[in-house]
Amino acid sequence: MPASDTESRRRAAPFSPYVALRHLVRGQPLTAGPSTTVRDTLLLLDQRRGDAVVVVDQATRVPLGILTLHDVVRRIAIEGCDLDAPVAGVMTSGLITIPADATAYQASVVMIRRGVRHLVLTDADGACYDVVSQGALYALPGAQSDELVRAILAAREIGELVVLAGQIRDFVGRLVVERVGADTLCQHISSLNDLLTVQVIELVAGQFDLPYVPWCWLVFGSEGRLEQTLVTDQDNGLIFAAESDEEAAGLRDAFLPFARAVNQALDTCGYPLCKGNIMASNPQWCLSADEWRKAFGMWLALPEPESLLHSSIFFDFRALYGQESLASELRGWLTERAWSYPIFLRGMTENTLNWESPLTWWNGFRYDGDKEFPHTIDLKKHGSRPFVDAARIHALARRIPDTNTCERLRVSGEQSGVPPEQSAALIDAFHHIQRLRLGLQVAGGSAAQFNRVNPDELHELDRLILRESLKQVQNLQRRLIREFVPA
Repeated sequence: MPASDTESRRRAAPFSPYVALRHLVRGQPLTAGPSTTVRDTLLLLDQRRGDAVVVVDQATRVPLGILTLHDVVRRIAIEGCDLDAPVAGVMTSGLITIPADATAYQASVVMIRRGVRHLVLTDADGACYDVVSQGALYALPGAQSDELVRAILAAREIGELVVLAGQIRDFVGRLVVERVGADTLCQHISSLNDLLTVQVIELVAGQFDLPYVPWCWLVFGSEGRLEQTLVTDQDNGLIFAAESDEEAAGLRDAFLPFARAVNQALDTCGYPLCKGNIMASNPQWCLSADEWRKAFGMWLALPEPESLLHSSIFFDFRALYGQESLASELRGWLTERAWSYPIFLRGMTENTLNWESPLTWWNGFRYDGDKEFPHTIDLKKHGSRPFVDAARIHALARRIPDTNTCERLRVSGEQSGVPPEQSAALIDAFHHIQRLRLGLQVAGGSAAQFNRVNPDELHELDRLILRESLKQVQNLQRRLIREFVPA
């Protein structure tokens, strides 16, 4: 992407915890070569009103160290320093870096875990992209759950995490009552659940003698998309490195007891076991990298009902814990292949076109005839799911690696020339439906009610926006038909 386009997107993109940090940070990083004098480095900080300078290799722009205002006070003002000496002599080396495509949530957790106030963001080639501070992250909307984050990180027993899982739900429930936006709500749920799951994995891993090979815990479905609501079960798997099928079988046997223990611990924390057994403890989903590629390749080549069902869950995977490169390589492999299977994309499209609009032709509400709740609409089946399905299809067709629905809609819209206001309307519609779902879940009731809404019981404005949101699904589906269903 040309630099001007990148800068334009960074300025235009609204805050979203799902957006990569490269789209949230603003301005160019302050950098200096290792031979730059301390005096010139301080002048740069003063002129640009910055709080940190990244010291980079002048040829490759690979970060070598950092000088922050805190360093200025301690190492230069207090300890005394030759201002004409190279900055390399006073910088903090042994940098902690994070990919520029990481999220604000991931960066904040790294800062808390490692006790640092700044992180250097790097591009794929290792070059410095920018620097982000802890203060800047905490100033972002929806970033005020740090006390809960610290408590989760401090937990040393599963029992403590059980209590904290309840506090997560209470915390999000308060935000729902305060009518916080759906994007922020889902971010809090997903990020805090992520962190708690990571802590569970670390505690359980200490009880097992795991194989000394690269491995990674994967999450699928709504967790993979960072779109969890308060009512969610587990969808996870495990990927590991293996040289052969025989080695993979032996490693699988070694990982499965650990995976079962993690799944059981998460269930204890209030994240129910998956009824469809899509969990790392199932040998079907505890696979080597090569076995995962074979599974995905089979689904792409044979777009049968089961393959299409699997794609709606597994294709939204992301790494949660472990050797993230295993997941990123699998994502790259899938991204470069899925677009070349038009029959598969058409099958996915036809599958989602089975959706029946809950709006009548005169834009009244049509109910689905549920016997227990006859005057209601299922906001998951008839509301959020069509957005998720359409966004996934566009992402696969256009080689978009993002898993979050809103990011998929935003990026696919940019690539296909959809006016920004139309993409914004789709995203707003999806957010409204998600917020209604969360409101229903906070209100309680039986599990069968958690996604069901009676439009007559909604506030007049919410009812009107729901009607307009459901109209946006029709627009999405017309676009799918034009692109993926030949006349």
